Amino acid sequence: MNSNPVYLALDLPRLDAAEALARKVSGHIGGIKLGLEFFCAHGHHGVHELHKLGLPIFLDLKLHDIPNTVAGAMQAIHVLEPAIVTIHAAGGRAMMEDAKAAAGENTKVVAVTVLTSLDGGDLNAIGVNAEPHEQALRLADLAHSAGLDGIVCSGHEVGAVHQQWKDGFFVVPGLRPDTGGNGDQKRIMTPRAARDAGASVLVIGRPISRAEDPLAAARAIEATL
Repeated sequence: MNSNPVYLALDLPRLDAAEALARKVSGHIGGIKLGLEFFCAHGHHGVHELHKLGLPIFLDLKLHDIPNTVAGAMQAIHVLEPAIVTIHAAGGRAMMEDAKAAAGENTKVVAVTVLTSLDGGDLNAIGVNAEPHEQALRLADLAHSAGLDGIVCSGHEVGAVHQQWKDGFFVVPGLRPDTGGNGDQKRIMTPRAARDAGASVLVIGRPISRAEDPLAAARAIEATL
């Protein structure tokens, strides 16, 4: 893993635009996060193209299905050599165990706990009678017992999870600089605060990709770390 914890979320519909942006800020980020929008648009070819930049690739696919299907999906992406892959902790222990067993030797498998776009009201609406903090810690325990490398959680939960899982690998999205807007995120934090709380990887997208000057934005975020 690169010593710079910032992974740029490159969920852009055009491959040439994604490549140009990543190349522009490559000296000030530690890796590239490719999510569903990118992967559905460009598939293996797009990932191979961005590998040419020499940065670790984080495939944020949030796999969630029966254990056999998720294991098969993990095997299908071996050739892409991702540094990190996400699955959903809500898929259960057996799914997580099978996903980890099927992953490449150098791939960290991390489980999404509670999406940063959700708050307590959203969880209640889908039948989860717990606040995001409580639910994230519960799913973190399950991911740990399933043998995963770590979890995805908001900056508000990472400190508590880090206390109970000292050697865990923690991916934190929903980060915004002091000057950034919230967008569709409900549980946000600054990159520096999340890093101080124990985050291993800081996922940052729109504050860089939609900035008037993405290079200046990436430099400014890096400077706070």
